[in-house]
Amino acid sequence: MVILRSPVVSEYETQEQTEIYDRWFREKVREAMDDPLPGISHDEVMAEMDALIAVAEARKKAKQV
Repeated sequence: MVILRSPVVSEYETQEQTEIYDRWFREKVREAMDDPLPGISHDEVMAEMDALIAVAEARKKAKQV
């Protein structure tokens, strides 16, 4: 069964919760934009994640044997 959700209805119970989340989110974006460290390319991140996943899968497979 598919539940259709209105894009107009907030996932938060109160307007205050919505505003608190919005402030938190905007602060995180501002911090990221102001970060002086160089960015990491998508391809580099994906390569690192692929390596981590491969290690985890190898460990899981080794435990099953």
